Amino acid sequence: MRAEHDSAVGTLRVDDRSTTGQHATDHTAEFPSALSGDGRGVVRDGVARLDGVVQKAVINEPNPRTLSGRGQRASGPGRADGGNVGTTGGRHADGSPRFDQPVPPGGYLWWYVDAISDDGQHGITIIAFVGSVFSPYYAWARGKSGIADPDNFCSLNVALYGRNGSRWTMTERGRGSVERSHHEFKIGPSKLAWDGHCLTINIDEINVPLFSRVRGTVRVYPKLLFNFVTPLDNCSHHRWGPIAPSARVDVEFNSPATHWRGNAYWDSNEGDEPIDIPFVEWDWSRSSMRDGSTAVIYDVRQKQQDDRILALRFTKSGNIETFEAPPRQKLPRTFWRIDRHMRSDENEPVEIKQTLEDAPFYSRSVLSSGLLGEKVISMHETLNVSSLASPVVRLMLPFRMPRRK
Repeated sequence: MRAEHDSAVGTLRVDDRSTTGQHATDHTAEFPSALSGDGRGVVRDGVARLDGVVQKAVINEPNPRTLSGRGQRASGPGRADGGNVGTTGGRHADGSPRFDQPVPPGGYLWWYVDAISDDGQHGITIIAFVGSVFSPYYAWARGKSGIADPDNFCSLNVALYGRNGSRWTMTERGRGSVERSHHEFKIGPSKLAWDGHCLTINIDEINVPLFSRVRGTVRVYPKLLFNFVTPLDNCSHHRWGPIAPSARVDVEFNSPATHWRGNAYWDSNEGDEPIDIPFVEWDWSRSSMRDGSTAVIYDVRQKQQDDRILALRFTKSGNIETFEAPPRQKLPRTFWRIDRHMRSDENEPVEIKQTLEDAPFYSRSVLSSGLLGEKVISMHETLNVSSLASPVVRLMLPFRMPRRK
């Protein structure tokens, strides 16, 4: 690794507004060895987050360089481009979220949060979609033209994991039930709001398929904001960037009754076209390192181009470092026969600690592997875009993703 040399970006956001008034700790996030989930359904609880990625021909950086969190370009051929491309990655110049960013017809924009409790017994993922990439209704509306109004296909996906089982919601809303402003995003009865220090997510949704209420509040306190957006495909039509690779979270639900704190991760994705145009599949992982940094690896297969690999480390001081991604290791196929892979150090086998989601087109798991000489626990996802675009799968999805106009 190259030594860090760029200045921090954004403002340190410490968890000083939580219910107890205590400040956040700086220890790295711990993932559970087993978070309970429910049995397999047509689509299991959770939705894969579409963080795609990166470069021509599996590029493993032989000479890693440090990138600036301010969105400067990495030098040299075949390196990740951190420049702001097209739109702004769902954020303002200071890295804070911008919920009213325009989305092109047929495109998408979403904000993603995941968190694990300090005791490793609970977890949550939240995705707020404008132009839901998983929506069969959006796909049918686009038809052959590929164009439809993304604001007419919004949803809030919430997946809760814990000792008392899991909850899963994803009700799609039409334009009449959606409001977007600079710092707020209302989706039906639920809302995301940024106050300059904290992202507050008020959730009032219906669990599927049990049709019970899921009500609660999640507060995310970033330790540092990043203004970094990088292309995920060769044409730069799909882009990703972290908002807060490291954050503290306060989770409080009255239905189901649960309250816990932990460490969180927050990013955003955007695209100018449907994801099934350039991509075949990808594997994504994020790992918390011993020094408090967060390492993200995207391993992407494209339809018309060579494989791309993005390996980035986001430090506590706000620097962004590239590193050489370790070799790809094949994991057991999922119940739905989806191939999945994880990049791990050569002498460190990958262990699946828990499969949280197993759907016809994606899986989400907690893995143990090796990265940069450390043994790490990672959140990992595999998305098979070809399966997602299958007419049969799209006919299944309304049972798990109901729509209310």
